[in-house]
Amino acid sequence: MKKIALYIHIPFCKQKCLYCDFPSYSHKEELMDKYIEALNKEILEKTKEYKIESLFIGGGTPSYLNNENLKSLLNTINKLNFIENVEKTIECNPGTINKEKLEIILNGGINRISFGLQSTNNEILKKIGRIHTYEEFKENYILARKIGFKNINIDMMFGLPNQSLNIWLESLKEVTELNPEHISSYSLIIEEKTPFYSLYNKDLLDLPSEEEERKMYELGRDFLESKGYYQYEISNYAKENKECFHNKIYWECKEYIGVGVSSSSYINGKRIKNIDSINVYINNINENKSVIEEELENTEKDNIEEFMFMGLRMIKGIEEKEFEIRFKKKVDEVYKEVIEKHIKNSLLIRENGRIFLTKKGIELSNIVMSDMILE
Repeated sequence: MKKIALYIHIPFCKQKCLYCDFPSYSHKEELMDKYIEALNKEILEKTKEYKIESLFIGGGTPSYLNNENLKSLLNTINKLNFIENVEKTIECNPGTINKEKLEIILNGGINRISFGLQSTNNEILKKIGRIHTYEEFKENYILARKIGFKNINIDMMFGLPNQSLNIWLESLKEVTELNPEHISSYSLIIEEKTPFYSLYNKDLLDLPSEEEERKMYELGRDFLESKGYYQYEISNYAKENKECFHNKIYWECKEYIGVGVSSSSYINGKRIKNIDSINVYINNINENKSVIEEELENTEKDNIEEFMFMGLRMIKGIEEKEFEIRFKKKVDEVYKEVIEKHIKNSLLIRENGRIFLTKKGIELSNIVMSDMILE
């Protein structure tokens, strides 16, 4: 039986964050019951031939589901064929979680929580449209520990409006004192079609300068490493043996199935994306129609580029041997000049059969990645 990673998308949010361009919706609670019913059908249909090697329930805000829907979803998941000791993650947002929900999640077999915190500064949380305070998050976190969760990630963001270097480092200090197993640290990206995009264009966002943001990245990384979190990907830090297995599937360009509205799959050399409309999704599932919006066959060029883009995000970089196995050619046949150029510029290192970014290369990774695009 073929192994596959499974991503499940829950598109509901209590309130949409001002920077978010993910496929998620607020004020659609009346569709929750029908959505979960349809989603359960898609999950069982799409996974029947596979053994699941990792599970990630993301969103939106999966923890915003009510108790009954959460139980229904977890019951369906528990019918699937999993490998042993599989990592099963759910995203939870403070302000949508309580003791009863956490117990349902744990009893439903989920063994890893990813909390979206972003900052420990309440002024900044308000500014970016979060629905919770730091104190609420802390209560939720302590409760999750008490109930029995032994693997927790906390998502943090830097480069936020009104965020100084000191505020950022203070946030990391407070978070590391809680001792989670994993910390993700993302820089704010102003995405089109978000409220932040129009504020940015009107010059109404007080953002750190590029130089300050780079400093936040550098000092944040050094601070996290000093606290026992080692960096294994550009934005991700973990304690020993606590990397997110599911995300590594993406970075290593392995196969996964996505179910639910707007979800993506990569399987049998194809990139598949589901439709965005919740109503159309529900109707199509109930009428046994396809919920696929597009299906693209990856070319070899696509596969090579993705292998390099994604692989170089990881601190260990790419294995030359793996490149050869996948593409039946040596990496130098495709990228010799590019690799040599970036080694010379101190952005790449090549040793022991691996190619990976230097610390400077990580900071300037966009330059390296753009050179990986093949003509």
